[in-house]
Amino acid sequence: MNLKVGLLGGGSWGTTVASLTARNCPTTLWARSQATVDDINNNRRNEKYLPGAILPKTLKAANTIEETVKDADVIIMGIPAQHFRSVLQKARPFIRPWVPIVSLSKGLEKGTKMRMTQIIEEEMPGHPAGVLTGPNLAKEISKGQAAAGVIAMVDDTIATKLQGVFSTGLFRVYTNDDVVGCELGGALKNIIAIATGMGDGANAGDNTKAAVITRGLAELTRLGVAMGGKPLTFAGLAGMGDLVATCSSSTSRNRTVGFQLGKGRKLDEIIKEMKEVAEGVKTTEVVIELAKEYGVEMPIATEVYKVLYEGNTVQDAFRGLIRQEVGAESEPG
Repeated sequence: MNLKVGLLGGGSWGTTVASLTARNCPTTLWARSQATVDDINNNRRNEKYLPGAILPKTLKAANTIEETVKDADVIIMGIPAQHFRSVLQKARPFIRPWVPIVSLSKGLEKGTKMRMTQIIEEEMPGHPAGVLTGPNLAKEISKGQAAAGVIAMVDDTIATKLQGVFSTGLFRVYTNDDVVGCELGGALKNIIAIATGMGDGANAGDNTKAAVITRGLAELTRLGVAMGGKPLTFAGLAGMGDLVATCSSSTSRNRTVGFQLGKGRKLDEIIKEMKEVAEGVKTTEVVIELAKEYGVEMPIATEVYKVLYEGNTVQDAFRGLIRQEVGAESEPG
C-alpha cells in the first residue's frame, strides 16, 4: 500500500501494531525513550517491552513526534488513556488535514469520562476517528500466533480501507461501525479482568472465574448499551472475545494486578513493579461515576473499586458479591 503510517507509543502493543502495519505500509514509530528508538533502529528489537521479538526491517523509529506524523496518511495512537490527550496535543501542529486517527487505548479519561475517539474529535475536529480493539495480547501476536481484531469507525469506507493497513496473514481484522460499543468493551473488560485475577490469586477456583467472567460480561454490556453501544457488539470480538482473553491470560496486565491483590499485596507495590500501565486501575474510578450517572448497577466493578481505593480486601469483595440479592439471570447481581 502507498499509505504511510505514523504510530505514537513504543510500548508492547504499540510496537506490535507497528510491526503489523510495517508489513503493509512504510511505518514510523515514536517512543519516549531514546534507548527504545535506538534498539528498534539498530537491532530490530524492543527488548524492554517485547523481549525476543524480531521487528520488520520496514519499521523505523523516530526521535520526535513531528518526524513521526508529518508525512503520515494514518496516525495510530498507542498511548495510555490518561496521557492520550497531551500527546495528541503535541502532535496536532504536525498532522496534515483529514488524516484518520486510530486509537489503541482501552481506557477512559479521568475527569472528562471521555472515550479516546471523543478526545480525538474534540482536539482534532475533521479527522476521522476510530479504534483498533479485540482479544489482542501483544506478546502472542509478536510471536506470530494467530489473532483477530476489529477496526471500528463510523465511516465504513475508511474502515474498510484501514483493514488493509492492519491485516496480515495471521492477524484478521473485521470492521464495525459501533465505535461506542467497541471502545467501551475494551475499557470495561479490564475491570472484570482485575476481578478475575483477584479470584485466581486467592485460589477461588474455576467455577468462580467462570461466574465472574459471565456476570462481568452482563455487567459491562448493561453500561455499554446504556451509553449507546449496540448489544451485539458486546457478544463479539470487542466484547466477549477481549474479555475472555484478558481474564484468562497470565500476560494480561489487568489480570496480573488482580492476581497480586488476591495474594494480599498492596496496589502501590504492584503498580511500582509494572513496566506498563494497567488501564483498568484508573478506568474503574471513571466507570463507577458513569454507572451512577446512567443508573446502572455494577456490583463487580463496585467491589473492585472498594479493593483498589477504599482499603477493602479481596475476601471483602467476594463476601460483598455473595451478599448480593439473587434474582433472574437477566438482572444485576
